[in-house]
Order: sequence, then C-alpha cells, then structure tokens
Amino acid sequence: MSSTILVTGGTGFLGSYILKELVEKGYKVRALYRNKKALPWIPDAITHAVEWVEGDILDVVSLEDAMGGIDAVIHSAAVVSFAPEDRASMYQMNVEGTANVVNMALEKEVKRMVHISSVAALGRNLAGGMVNEDKKWEDSKVNTHYARSKFKAELQVWRGISEGLDAVILNPSTILGYGDWHQSSCAIFRQVYTGFRWYTDGVNGFVDVEDVARAAVILLESGISEQRFIVNADNWSFRQLQETIAAGFGKKGPDKEAGPFMLGLAWRLEKIKTFFTGRKGLLSRESARVARSRTLFSGEKLLQALPGFSFTPLEQTIKKACEKYIGTVHAGKKP
Repeated sequence: MSSTILVTGGTGFLGSYILKELVEKGYKVRALYRNKKALPWIPDAITHAVEWVEGDILDVVSLEDAMGGIDAVIHSAAVVSFAPEDRASMYQMNVEGTANVVNMALEKEVKRMVHISSVAALGRNLAGGMVNEDKKWEDSKVNTHYARSKFKAELQVWRGISEGLDAVILNPSTILGYGDWHQSSCAIFRQVYTGFRWYTDGVNGFVDVEDVARAAVILLESGISEQRFIVNADNWSFRQLQETIAAGFGKKGPDKEAGPFMLGLAWRLEKIKTFFTGRKGLLSRESARVARSRTLFSGEKLLQALPGFSFTPLEQTIKKACEKYIGTVHAGKKP
C-alpha cells in the first residue's frame, strides 16, 4: 500500500491508536509531534514504523513541511480541558489549528481528510435526551468551552468542504481504554483506582478507543464525504461506569451520590487545591455540569454506513483496560 497518511495528535491517547491501526494495515504513516514522548500503550514496532516530524499545527511552516507528499490526513490534535486557565490555548489549538490544517490540505491538494471532532461539538441542552447527527448547535450553559471550541473547529472543516476538500467528520463520545491515566478520559480509571466514592445521576455516551481508531481508518478508506458520524458504543450512567471500573480493579464501587450542592462544593474545593498545588484536578464548574447532564448519543448511522463494523461491549473494554493498568502498576511503572 503506497498511500502516505499524516496524523496530527499522534502522541495523544486516540492519535496513538490511530497510528497503530494505520501501520498494521500497511500504510506509510507520518506523525506530527511537538514533544516526542514515550507511548507505553503502543508496541515499539509501531512507533519505529512511523515517520516522526517535529512541528505544530499552529506553525504553518512546519505544517507545510509535514504535509508535503502525503495522500491524506487524519486530524486528531486537540486540547481537552475544562480548566478556565486553559481556555485561550484550547481555542487557539482547536479552532485556529484546525483552520491551519484545512487550509494547508487545500493548498497541498491533499486527497482526503478525516477530522476527529467530538459529540461535544453537537451541543447539549438542559433537557438532555437522545442526540444524533442531525442535532443543531444551540447555546446552553451545559455546553463547555471545550464543546464550543470543537463546534467552531468543525465549522472550519465544513468551510474547507465547501472549498473542495474531501473530508469526513467523526464525533466520538467519551473514549475509554488504556493510556496515560493522568490525562484525558483515562483519568477516570485512576480516580476509581484510588478509591473515589462519589457518583452522580448523569448519563453519557462511551466508546472503546480502538473502535474509534478503527472507524477513523475505515472511513478514511471509504468514499463517504461531507458527512459526520457519531462514534458511540453505549449510553451509561456515570455510576454504572464507575462501578464497572471498580469491579475491574477488584475495588469497592461508589456509594455516595453527589447532588448539586455537593458537586458545587467539590469543584470549589478542587479549585482551591489546584491554586495551592498547581496540579489540575478532574472536577471544575463545567465538568460538574456535564456530570449531571443526562444526554444519550446514537451510533446507528455509523453502523448502517459501515457494514460489518460493530462496537466492543463496554464491559469488555473496561475489563481489558483495568487488567493493563493493574499490570503496569504491579510492574512498578506509571500508567
């Protein structure tokens, strides 16, 4: 297979699994990186097979070099944060960075682009309920600044499509799997492992990281264009998620419900803790609102578009991830 694929965000959680999927399918893979770091969840053979190019999607000169001679780009680079202090850099990376990728793809006449967005870009509302690809964005206090940044990033992709870019958009729900449990959604596993006992009555969509990577590559190979696809395996309550993770670790599950008052107190205490320690926590005012939201996501359109594709059951995803996290901890390493 002669096609060369550029992956942005290749050192991230999802991006690294996309690299693995591409290499294993025989593609020539190029990855843009800012800080080359170890990817403990990816075999060395995969990282060695990738052509690593130092650069940044905010640096158009390095981006131009990285896009030279490629056939397609999978754009997965993004900042995910609910911390107020990260908002400016998040908007810059997610919106301006995506605009740069789109513009350079058009300039270089790249044949194909897969944009990794998020279900957050579809927007939530106070009423919750089922969301599919036809959902129109509406301003709501339930929408985080991350959601707004991803919505605006998608607008750049749709603009590129109107200018002739052959592109497709993926909207994954919360991604689960083995990775660096100090970052992204992997932190949920660390939180449960360390004995976090609180739960909320919120409901959200979840999906296996390997399923998202597989879907991204299959859609890359498809003739589907000018469409978006929600990538969601199932809709679970946060309590069910935490209980299943706890069972995978052989630990006691959450047994204390965090209502509005407790959540309000918790995110304020977390903010004070961050101020004194400099270490960011999982909980903020925005993430507390999401934790109480009851929003469901439909992955039916993807299943209909990709015959033979199926989602990994979340129980299986969590069991596999917990075993890997435990093995890493027992080996004396940091997940």
